[in-house]
Amino acid sequence: MNDIMKALEEQEARMRSKIEAHLTHEDVAWSYDQTTSDATHALVSHGALADIIIVGRSRHSQIAAYPALAMFGDLLKASRTPILVQPEGNKGLDPVGTAVVAWNGSFEAGNALRAALPLLQQASAVHIVAIDEAKDLDFPSLDASEYLSRHNISSEVISDSKGSYTVAEKLVATAQTLDASYLVMGAYGHSRAREYWFGGVTRSTLVECPVPLILSR
Repeated sequence: MNDIMKALEEQEARMRSKIEAHLTHEDVAWSYDQTTSDATHALVSHGALADIIIVGRSRHSQIAAYPALAMFGDLLKASRTPILVQPEGNKGLDPVGTAVVAWNGSFEAGNALRAALPLLQQASAVHIVAIDEAKDLDFPSLDASEYLSRHNISSEVISDSKGSYTVAEKLVATAQTLDASYLVMGAYGHSRAREYWFGGVTRSTLVECPVPLILSR
């Protein structure tokens, strides 16, 4: 046990040294905190007075396991801070690039849109993507575009059919076609259990999306 503890401490020291060396060259204020509490609880606690929580995502095949998805679900359920999920291998986020907003007329989509407003105000282009949009939505995509216009943000509404694809696959394909810097979407509109067992859009997008995701609910 002593050897294990020593090895973990050495690993932590190497990780901290690497992170601090990297942050030294970044033009942002930062601090380094270490905690031994549950990861989700620590992120929610520290995120209470933060603008955004950033978490990394492993390779597609690794995230498909339930524990990884459960952690994301717990974080989204407990935190009111928007969450940026950064895919492995993606080196950063381009705030002035193209933004894609996934829209399904839900309260979660509206919350995600409002949470991402500071970023969307910097984007060079904003596309609101509605896949198989129902005609009787309480909040149609044109309402979302009108909301953005009140904040001097021009947006293009793209209404499309998923065809033979799933909604998640169509969203990912559209984001790639538009060369999106990030994708904004509301998360877990259904219960997390239903999302997992029946393959909801949140779960599928977490697994498949190669661009950064900004999630809120």
